Amino acid sequence: MIDCHVHLSSLAEIESLEAIRRCVGSERMNIVCVFGRDNVNANPPAFAAKAEYPDRFYVFPGLDHSSCFTFGALSTPSLAEQVDRLIALGADGVKMLENKPTHRKVLDVPVDGPYFEEYFARLEETGFPVLWHVCDPEEFWDPDRTPRWAKERGWGYDESFAPKERLYAEVETVMKRHPRLKVIFAHFYFLSADLRRAAEFLDRFEGVHFDLAPGVEFLYNLSKDPVAAREFFVKYSDRIVFGTDISSSQSPAEALTRARIVTRWLETTDEYRVPDEADFLLGPPEDGVIRGLGLPEHALDRIYRENFERLAGPRPRPLDRDLAAEECERIAREIAVLRDVPPESTHARAAAERLRSPV
Repeated sequence: MIDCHVHLSSLAEIESLEAIRRCVGSERMNIVCVFGRDNVNANPPAFAAKAEYPDRFYVFPGLDHSSCFTFGALSTPSLAEQVDRLIALGADGVKMLENKPTHRKVLDVPVDGPYFEEYFARLEETGFPVLWHVCDPEEFWDPDRTPRWAKERGWGYDESFAPKERLYAEVETVMKRHPRLKVIFAHFYFLSADLRRAAEFLDRFEGVHFDLAPGVEFLYNLSKDPVAAREFFVKYSDRIVFGTDISSSQSPAEALTRARIVTRWLETTDEYRVPDEADFLLGPPEDGVIRGLGLPEHALDRIYRENFERLAGPRPRPLDRDLAAEECERIAREIAVLRDVPPESTHARAAAERLRSPV
């Protein structure tokens, strides 16, 4: 089993994520990294994890938008140049959060505009895969349906956020321009309530895949008609990738609960609810009934392992520790400017030093 969607919060939690991996039973995990306004991105700890566990962790780094955030005061590599750097240092793909409503509001740059064009062209040219979070659950745009735990995290969207269909339209434009992009859209592309639309999207773009990181709403949506859901998953079993959205800050037991909610749904025809011990992002147990799909072995093999290996490689790419350390140093210098702190106080400098330490 390969988990295509996990998060590493800090250098201090590398061992925690490895303990989670062993507990959950994933042979390998893919660490996906988000961008930020004042910390550039979460790449440095992920590079260190990849260096220390080279056969266990793939890494999909986030992009660096510091030049955009500082209106050019910081000179950063272009997005296309960043792709080249990531390929050279041994990353396995790219993580994008730029069309999650909160991050789209922070960056405020449409992905179908000129800022991203050369970048997407380079991804298509190189075949470098991207795991891309677009939109959010449909109920987050409806105040009466937005769960309390989502509102507490600022995930209830009013008119100050980009509308859901605008976010989808931007992606459609990108995919039409670059139909050979290798993309995994996170959280089932938030189309679990509309399987017809999901199927049409997969049929139109052969490089598109969906991951299963919950977003527990997609389990509830697909449980409304498990027969139709099973037919969809069997038909498109070569386009679906297993993921959990596990975080290194979770306990191994909590991470195992999250993973088993999804694996039980895929493997059995059980009817069950989210257990009491699940993390709060999965919502309270009484939210709804989950009805399992009971998928055949060949479909499970594709979803659990084969599809991700086809996209990102049968093994994580070797990391060039020196190049990765240089990239961490560059990020440290940017954070120093963004936060007005010494570079040596940053997590990126600490990661660079760890990468340069004896193996």
